[in-house]
Amino acid sequence: MSDSLKDSPRDAPVVSRTRQFTGAVWDIDSDVVDLGDEVTVTRDYVLHTGAVAIMALNDRNELYLVKQYRHPVRMECWEPPAGLMDMPGEEALGTAQRELWEEADLTARQWDVLVDSYTSPGGSTESIRIFLARDVAEVPASERHQREAEEAQMTGAWIPVAEVVDAVLTGRVHSPPLVMGALALDVALRNDFSTLRPVDAPWDRPPTRDL
Repeated sequence: MSDSLKDSPRDAPVVSRTRQFTGAVWDIDSDVVDLGDEVTVTRDYVLHTGAVAIMALNDRNELYLVKQYRHPVRMECWEPPAGLMDMPGEEALGTAQRELWEEADLTARQWDVLVDSYTSPGGSTESIRIFLARDVAEVPASERHQREAEEAQMTGAWIPVAEVVDAVLTGRVHSPPLVMGALALDVALRNDFSTLRPVDAPWDRPPTRDL
């Protein structure tokens, strides 16, 4: 297999940077960028913390998905448990374990990396790492997280992988982590999980918002 198909780092000089917006979750910067050959452009982008998502798989080949209201798109979206890497010093696996506990009332003993992605590289620094969690167990009722805001209204369900993949390919679900995670998991299942990477596999993350 050739290694030539690989994203390449390039840090084009930034002539100037203006903070256009500072938000509770992310910021928006405007950079004047020197691309060389006397070409200068202005690019606005979201400065993001990064995120993780978890494809939690049980021994019946079912995935645990949550349905959550997403206001910008005015939809209740089926998604895997997921969350921002917004806790200082927390590694990606720790964030994934925390989000699985908070959003799905689940823990898992076996963790692997399914796929990494820049969700919108033309306008955001967001990079997401999607984990596969197996050997799952329910969190005792007395130890469950108390959800708030949109998360308090979330519902969850175990859905067969084949049904999830079909929903992706027929355009019935749209969440990027679900689309990417389901297709990557389908490939992993067809290859006896040989496509998985260890939880500490290198991750080419772009600059992130300061926490």
